[in-house]
Amino acid sequence: RRGRDPGVPRHALPLLGQAVGQAQASLTRLLTGILAGTGTSHQVWLGLQRLNALGGRPAREAYEADLSYWLELDGPAAARLAGEVVAAGLAASGDDGSVALSPRGRALRQEVLAASAQVTGPMLATVDRAELDTTIRTLEKITRLAREKSDTEGNR
Repeated sequence: RRGRDPGVPRHALPLLGQAVGQAQASLTRLLTGILAGTGTSHQVWLGLQRLNALGGRPAREAYEADLSYWLELDGPAAARLAGEVVAAGLAASGDDGSVALSPRGRALRQEVLAASAQVTGPMLATVDRAELDTTIRTLEKITRLAREKSDTEGNR
């Protein structure tokens, strides 16, 4: 067995990004097919998902900032996407400056998540549950650590 130069990155680590990227691309293709059946664009879906992640009724300014951060949009693009989510009837602007998930937005989320589960359920059933749980925890931790690093380096 040959020793490894500590200054050279391990080959397994760069493959993580490749593996995650390929999984994301494959799952996105499946999701895009499901969304096409609802007439919803992938970008509007992501906007709806971010609104839900914020609790379903954030201030418009906070929603746009979140879209900007998570979807890597500039300010005007984030404002346009927030407007598209509202224009599609998936959210409503409140008198208090908030944006609230609408009944139509909740119903669309339920429909897409159910259709997604029908597609991915049988696929994920072939993966050991403990491995799947570990993968989810690991990806959540990597996401948190990467976000913290990005925030401390002023990339927000």
